[in-house]
Amino acid sequence: MKKIVIIGAGGFGREVAWLVERINQVKEEWNIIGFVDDEEGIQGKEVNGYTVVGNIEWLKEQELHVVNAIADPLVKKKVIERLDGSKNTYPVLIDPSVIYSSSVSFGEGSIICAANILTTNIKVGNHVIINLDCTIGHDAIIGDYSTVLPSVNVSGFVETKECVSVGTGSAVIQGVKIGANTVIGAGSVVVKELPANCVAVGAPAKPIKFFE
Repeated sequence: MKKIVIIGAGGFGREVAWLVERINQVKEEWNIIGFVDDEEGIQGKEVNGYTVVGNIEWLKEQELHVVNAIADPLVKKKVIERLDGSKNTYPVLIDPSVIYSSSVSFGEGSIICAANILTTNIKVGNHVIINLDCTIGHDAIIGDYSTVLPSVNVSGFVETKECVSVGTGSAVIQGVKIGANTVIGAGSVVVKELPANCVAVGAPAKPIKFFE
């Protein structure tokens, strides 16, 4: 079995540990070494049966399979950049319940949680999280480090640039493009292109805040 560690011992990290356990129920593939977390005082403690074995600096010196369970896209990207040059590798984790066609491609380090459906000719970037119960339509492109939160519906030919966060229960209609580093609030309906570096909410979704 291959040794794997999970970055982030919080709620989603625990869910990813469960995802790995579900994969192992179908085929014994992964030996979870534990969690990695920079929170002070948590190293050495047990979380849901797995030990917090170290922090990011510790992980730099290892040669393990690593999955990044940090949902915030910008933080997720910074952590991966800190590990640049290490000998660690980033497998794709797909829950056994996920339905997807052979024309879907997954970038390294991506996490596809339970009850998702991805149809045809979809490109999922590196270190993408697609959380529970989402649908991703044909020819969609989900940019690197993006996070799609639970129960999101993404229609065909949608493109998100890198580091986009799509809030729980949102819907994105066909052909829409979403700029990098944009946050879409929960329950929003995206019906037209959204610029980069903004927070957008509502139905239809409109930018309410911009940031650098």
